[in-house]
Amino acid sequence: MSRAQTVLRRVVSDVEELGFRAHAVHVQVDDEQVVHRWSEDLARDVHSVAKGVCVLATGAACDAGLFDVDAPVARYLPDLATGGGASAVTTRHLLGMTSGIEMPWSPTWTTDVPDVAAAFLSRPALDRAFSYSSASTYTAMRALAAAVGDVHAWVGRRLFEPLGIDVPDWDRCPLGHVKAAEGLHLRSGELALLGQLLRDRGAWEGRPLVSPHWVDAMHSGWTVREAGPGYTHYALGGWGGPGPAWRLHGAHGQMLIFTGDAVVTVTADDHLGADRMAQRIVEAVGT
Repeated sequence: MSRAQTVLRRVVSDVEELGFRAHAVHVQVDDEQVVHRWSEDLARDVHSVAKGVCVLATGAACDAGLFDVDAPVARYLPDLATGGGASAVTTRHLLGMTSGIEMPWSPTWTTDVPDVAAAFLSRPALDRAFSYSSASTYTAMRALAAAVGDVHAWVGRRLFEPLGIDVPDWDRCPLGHVKAAEGLHLRSGELALLGQLLRDRGAWEGRPLVSPHWVDAMHSGWTVREAGPGYTHYALGGWGGPGPAWRLHGAHGQMLIFTGDAVVTVTADDHLGADRMAQRIVEAVGT
């Protein structure tokens, strides 16, 4: 039995032992890929995994010379008023959740105010403090759109089409912009392709879709905070942990978990069980 098969077999056993409500688990080790499904492979919202896609979209634009991640967001959104300190906030701050701007999430966050980016930037920026916010990623993609046009179309051309993924649905706000931080609908197999791209530091079939340093930035230069296990370290879209791993982690158990030469893709409907499942996955890969 190959290593990928061994890991999958243990993860499937753990899923069933824990009663974790998984849709699919996809394991890739080196070039071998194996998958186990509990339900039909439908396109589902990957939730905050989309934040990682936004980092890649930004990186591709910077690689092309179209965008500056370290320029003030106000350069790209000059018509939006900025609160105290917010005029110096950059897209890198927004993607890393270090703008210091607080804007709590709600189930209706894209319709609670007429313009989320305007509302977000009108708030004070508190000393680049960590503040995890969907509005932060959304505002970053509003800035990117000012440089590249529609972000959905940009990501389709630069990432999804080269990966062989039919351009997926991405929910939009009432103003017509992608929600960015959520609402991206992918099948588990498509999510696994994204995982392979990240594991291989932005390269696909021998050519870079994004420069390696953008992927590296998703799991280095951590912002460290006091929080529960798996939530103390955050970079550009990526969480540190469990253990030596790092991951993209969306609500209800949508995860890409990277450790060594392995990437494990999980789609699920089990928000509360996801952290424990991630720990089991890292243990399975490490044995």
